[in-house]
Amino acid sequence: MNGSCLRERVCYSTAGPLRPVIASHCTQCRKSSSHFAAANSTARTSLTITGEVLWYQSSLRARRGFCKNCSSQMFWDGLGNNLSIFLGCFEAPIGLTLSGHTFCAEKGDYYEFANSLLQAEANNPDLTGHSIANQGSDNAFHNCH
Repeated sequence: MNGSCLRERVCYSTAGPLRPVIASHCTQCRKSSSHFAAANSTARTSLTITGEVLWYQSSLRARRGFCKNCSSQMFWDGLGNNLSIFLGCFEAPIGLTLSGHTFCAEKGDYYEFANSLLQAEANNPDLTGHSIANQGSDNAFHNCH
């Protein structure tokens, strides 16, 4: 699967398996994307990135990757084995579907959930494959706090 920033100055491809799509409604994702963020993740070793990514340390546990030219938010990095990729940057069609929502307690008050997918109040390791207490083993979107 391939993707890029808005101006195609940063591109990526991955041949590895992708974690199911998760929507994070945490305050950081809402503020950095203007709504909520949908992402999956893949092993770093299966991801190839070309172009210059600007990394912003958004918390003690994570950083976010942007194109330095067009400011497209592309990656979330918890510094584990995986790197999360924001879904809007993939070339369509991607053939993936949303599997659940995290950090629902922090969602904006201007919308409601319109589906019956799992809704976790905060991080949910069953959705992300990652426990906040287990920071070093696997980075899976999304533990920004």
